[in-house]
Amino acid sequence: MVPGPVMVAPEILNIANQNFGSADLEQDFLNLYNETEKNLQSLFKTKNKVVIQSGEGMLALWSAMKSCLIPNDKVLCIATGVFGYGFEQMAKSIGCVTMNIGYEYNESVHDFDRIEKTIKEFSPKMITVVQNETPSGTMNSIKEIGILKEKYNVPLLYVDAVSGLAGSEVLTDEWNIDLCLGASQKCLSAPANMAFLTVSEKAWEIVEDIKYVGYDALLPFKTAQDTFYFPYTMDWHAMAQLNKACELILEEGLDNCINRHHEVAKYCREEITNMGLELFNSPDSLPSPTVTAVKIPDNISWVELDKRFREEGLVVGGSYGPLSGKIFRIGHMGTQAYKDIVEKALTVIKGIVKVN
Repeated sequence: MVPGPVMVAPEILNIANQNFGSADLEQDFLNLYNETEKNLQSLFKTKNKVVIQSGEGMLALWSAMKSCLIPNDKVLCIATGVFGYGFEQMAKSIGCVTMNIGYEYNESVHDFDRIEKTIKEFSPKMITVVQNETPSGTMNSIKEIGILKEKYNVPLLYVDAVSGLAGSEVLTDEWNIDLCLGASQKCLSAPANMAFLTVSEKAWEIVEDIKYVGYDALLPFKTAQDTFYFPYTMDWHAMAQLNKACELILEEGLDNCINRHHEVAKYCREEITNMGLELFNSPDSLPSPTVTAVKIPDNISWVELDKRFREEGLVVGGSYGPLSGKIFRIGHMGTQAYKDIVEKALTVIKGIVKVN
């Protein structure tokens, strides 16, 4: 029950048992890439191009930043957790001038008047924000930020939707997102080997102006499908698995899939509270529909708790940074977002965690 990578469905696992030809040579691969892009566009609710890369989700995060930013560019980082605050460090490593609007790790983005004032005064080239903070079990509303981005003509809105895509509403075009980042191992329930991101026309203009060169560069993908010339040998097995993951979600119905995540998350939070355990997210925050963060009781350490869970066949996640050792996280996303599976996990938790 870790919050990604999650259990991979048999239909997706089985794809790795077959041989494919060279992704550099065979038209079948290009057809598959194009089909996968269309399926991802449906999940992202976008008409923008979707770039699909061979690598774990962090590849997309770095790819978007390094392809669009140069030293002294201004970046406004709106942060509520580990990844949100991490974006500022990433931007600084490129040499950017950063401004941070930070919140507590158990909060969601709020006080949009403050955000508007900062955008107006700082005039950033890029705004970064995480849609779903997996380490915290919280979610952020992106719509209001997108409205402000348009109002003040901010060139780029960069949104990490890695752990929210297909488990919550992501409206890329409606929310004015230029770079919306995703990965295969969360709600899509495929192996952790593919990263992808939407790229708006404005973002492509900037990418072409920057001309960043590197393994993670976006620029070669601008024409890769038209010329059938990718910047490296793509992972055909992983692409086929990603496409199957998209197909399974679309067959279920994206709205149905999202509703399933919300229902299971609500059930999980209610049962955790009924046990006498305390949820990490504040009452005023937006709780994540894909992961529930729970405070570790004072009478047991995370090391001991993890050991006891594993002895009973349950694996959950700890957390990172300042939250390390303070909370554990139940990942109810993708293949794990079913009530019977969550119920089994909760039964183990109830039998082990004793609340004073």
